[in-house]
Amino acid sequence: MTLSSSEAAGPDPRPLHARIAADLRDEIMNGDLAPGSKLPSTSQLKSRFDASNATIQKAVRLLKDEGLALGRAGAAVTVRDTRQRTVRPSGSLTPAVDGASYPWLTEASEPARAAHSTLLAVEEVSVVGDVAAALGLPEGSAAVCRRQLITIEGEPAELVSSYYPPDLARGTALAEPRRIRGGTPTLLTELGFPPRHSMDRLSARVATQEQYTALRLPGDLPVLRTLRAVYGAEGQPIEVTVMVKAGHLYELQYEFAPEA
Repeated sequence: MTLSSSEAAGPDPRPLHARIAADLRDEIMNGDLAPGSKLPSTSQLKSRFDASNATIQKAVRLLKDEGLALGRAGAAVTVRDTRQRTVRPSGSLTPAVDGASYPWLTEASEPARAAHSTLLAVEEVSVVGDVAAALGLPEGSAAVCRRQLITIEGEPAELVSSYYPPDLARGTALAEPRRIRGGTPTLLTELGFPPRHSMDRLSARVATQEQYTALRLPGDLPVLRTLRAVYGAEGQPIEVTVMVKAGHLYELQYEFAPEA
């Protein structure tokens, strides 16, 4: 008899309440449990998962801590009003029109959501690994780094670290400890380096201590890490950005056409 991959790997070793929360989390994120709808009752969940009342309550508590479910004493627990926030990377390279905010913040603020960026640091750092490779610099080379935290409705949404070749950034607003109106695509265009295309590498990872703290993760949840290399008209790297989001709250939407 041939075993399936799941059977060959053995049963899920996680505690029962974590397994129940995982199944319900998937249904919430897929939209099977619609925003604003009631979660199945405790009795229904007990029957479905053959679990005790205490185990069901622990599972629901995980979902509440993650912001996926809402509830108060004496009232039914409901699914939060919105599904995962969808981020569309294709719009991030577009320079803002005169006087407008960075397009990502404008999109994130709709509908009726206040998005804000906080500049954490601007400094020269030594780059290594995939960041150095994407910038086309030797390991340990200097680069200008701008770090910021994006919040939506006061909640941490994304931790962003952007790196620039020193010859491009030194002596410009990129190296100054202040926010850039319209975002870096606008400034890069003004400096004569308009973004022409980009390459994204997306991975799911366990949060580092810094990411866990900055994003206020409620538990041992994965983060979405995007490494984006942006190239100028001559094909040279002009910006490399590492973006980290809470994996249970965000999804990325890519649109592309088949290659000719």
